[in-house]
Amino acid sequence: MNYMLLIIGNRGIEAQPEEGQDLMGQFMAYHRSMIDAGVMVDSNVLDSFETATSVQVTPDGERLVTDGPFAETREYLGGYYILDLPDLDAAIDWAARCPGARAWRVEIRPIQVLPGS
Repeated sequence: MNYMLLIIGNRGIEAQPEEGQDLMGQFMAYHRSMIDAGVMVDSNVLDSFETATSVQVTPDGERLVTDGPFAETREYLGGYYILDLPDLDAAIDWAARCPGARAWRVEIRPIQVLPGS
């Protein structure tokens, strides 16, 4: 089963790296550990939330295009990992190892496979 780990940052919270290593170094080591374990399917860091554009279509078909992912929250999606894992317990274990879980928050979502894909 594939699980997506979503790194949810917070504009009001400054990430604090663990002692002795910068946050990017921690993420690179974490990334390498997933590759070495053979569970990595895909991963990317998203550009800054300031570059996001949101699109919403009203019931009458009008497009509403706004800058940014949202207007009323401080949280933003910073990146993701897609992992091939046996179960939710394994996903929780990998999420707990993620530097993003200590700096901000990691959300776990199972990926549904659509018919024909």
